[in-house]
Amino acid sequence: MGRIFISAGHGVWSFAGGDPGVIAAGTTEAQEMMLLRDQVVQELRSRGFQVLSVPDELSLEDTLRWINGKSQPEDIALELHANASPNLNSRGATAYYIANNLDRKAHADLLLLALLRRLPQLPNLGPKPDTSIGTGRLAFCRDTVIPSLLIEVCFLSNPDDRALLQNRRRDIALGIADGLASWSRKVSMPENSTLAEVTADTPVSISINNQVYGEKGLAINNNAYVPVDLVDRLGIDTSQTSSLRRVQRQGVVYIKAIELRDLHIAVSWDSNNQTVALRSNLAVSTEQMEKIMSRGQTSEVQMMMFLKTQNPEALSQFPDLLKFYIEESNTEGVNYDLAFVQMCLETNYLRFGGDLSINSNNFGHLGNNGTELASFDSQRLGVRAQVQHLKAYASLEPLVQEAVDPRFRFVTRGVAPKVAQLGGRWSADLDYGSQLLAILRRLYESAGLL
Repeated sequence: MGRIFISAGHGVWSFAGGDPGVIAAGTTEAQEMMLLRDQVVQELRSRGFQVLSVPDELSLEDTLRWINGKSQPEDIALELHANASPNLNSRGATAYYIANNLDRKAHADLLLLALLRRLPQLPNLGPKPDTSIGTGRLAFCRDTVIPSLLIEVCFLSNPDDRALLQNRRRDIALGIADGLASWSRKVSMPENSTLAEVTADTPVSISINNQVYGEKGLAINNNAYVPVDLVDRLGIDTSQTSSLRRVQRQGVVYIKAIELRDLHIAVSWDSNNQTVALRSNLAVSTEQMEKIMSRGQTSEVQMMMFLKTQNPEALSQFPDLLKFYIEESNTEGVNYDLAFVQMCLETNYLRFGGDLSINSNNFGHLGNNGTELASFDSQRLGVRAQVQHLKAYASLEPLVQEAVDPRFRFVTRGVAPKVAQLGGRWSADLDYGSQLLAILRRLYESAGLL
């Protein structure tokens, strides 16, 4: 049986000037997760499992290095987190897995079901791919060499969830321990794996742009790896991309296939034929995605389907909103796909919350002056203002329609033609542009364009 690594999100290193995580009602995420982690470790050890508790003084980067330096075949790793939301009614547990890995998704579901058996009153938000978060990737899920998951056990910002965590911590720990025990057995003794046997490196086939590649890849810990020579043929300079996960087997260097997704290579898995499929001839280029002034690529139906996967009730109050995004963006020459995903980010997929009112028709979190957010008389005008604000940053061209954006005249025109340059401008978050691009990529993937 393999060993189990457990990390408490953030840890005590955060109290030395780092990030303590969520802060709510006099407690912090780091503090609560360390207490929970200790009980999970104690329970697993009482059941005879060998558990390694990640030192709390380590940063995320050091945590990954610590786990990777000690891990062995059949080991697994879990990081504990709590969530937060401006909407105090948000609650429940979810587990994140590396995108496109169906085995890891099944393991995440196994972990959540075990937790919810102990606490049925805690809503199950289901397993989610790490691409669903703002930055489009979770280092703990992607950069560990062993199977890993990240679980958010509750919303610390929700009073009911917080009470469950603090008053029934023992039950939560038992549920997580149950799930980890089952997951560890699955990895050590796999049955009907959707990728390959994990007890040894297993050859898998590779296709590139629907053509069979002559060399085999490997399945390692349920993740597909492809030879580095193939990556070179795709025109990717691996010497400039140190974050790619590399392994060496029998004199050949392999790279984790899913990481190529961040380099504009589509990656999918054909479980029937045990084949990892790569596509470089994509309908949308990286250059197109990065430009604010460009044409949208999706249809209104594709945007609707994407939005409904995140919020099934999203369009009940906004039935014409997507049409407005297409029309208003096309009028000003702005990429309507980008304007749409910005709305998704700013309004939490039309759930709103925080300081943004659902009745303000302000879909881009636009300011009016230093003391209040803007409000618009109609949904179309709210979309138009957001599109105009994007054009103000990205272009020197005059507006086609009369300005309704209250801060259009204050923007230095053309200072941010690329999405990444909105970070620190539209939002104080320097990763704001990366968050938009991550959602945009998910939209294009769902539409079959990537």
